[in-house]
This record gives sequence, structure tokens and C-alpha cells, in this order.
Amino acid sequence: MQKLNEKEKPFRKGDSGPKYLINGPRWEGGFVVLKPGEQLGAHYHNEVEETFIFLEGKGKIYINDVEYQIEPGDVFRVEPKEKHNILNDTETTLKAVFIKCPYLPEDKVVV
Repeated sequence: MQKLNEKEKPFRKGDSGPKYLINGPRWEGGFVVLKPGEQLGAHYHNEVEETFIFLEGKGKIYINDVEYQIEPGDVFRVEPKEKHNILNDTETTLKAVFIKCPYLPEDKVVV
């Protein structure tokens, strides 16, 4: 059993970006917060599938260069090798949960 609170972990950019809460042994995940104008960064995974559950805000997600609008409650499952990026092109903060499985921390390929 493992318990933690999100307040115990930092965001990559201080107050935005990814915040990893669980790192293995079988999956990893956490929150991603994007302020207005920020983006996650285009990348893909060779073996990992990644799921995004959008909680707050609106924006766009690009999967293999196809644009999809994001609204709270949307869920996107991204297959291995599918290039993806998230863009907050609004004036409010965007927040999502992300889940990556299996746990392969070196599997990310930046494009």
C-alpha cells in the first residue's frame, strides 16, 4: 500500500507542467497543469500507452497531428507510437490526470 498527497510532490516547472505522484512498479501517473499559453511538448512512447483525464479548463490535444478540442470530463487514451501534445490556448488553467502504463520511465521520445 502507498499513500501520499499531491502537495508532497513538485510540478516540473514550479507551479505548472507534469507532477508525478506514482512512479512504478507497474504504472506511473499524476497531474499536469498548463497555464495559459503553455504546452506539454510533442512526444510519443514506444511501448507505453498514456491516458489523459481532463478535470478543469479547455484547450487542444494533438494526436498524430490531428487537433481535438478539450473540455472538462474528456478522456483520451493515446496508444504507443502516437505522437501527442497538449496546448492551453485559453485564458484559464488546464488540469488533467495522466496515467502511463506499463512503467517504463525511459520510453519517452521527444519530437
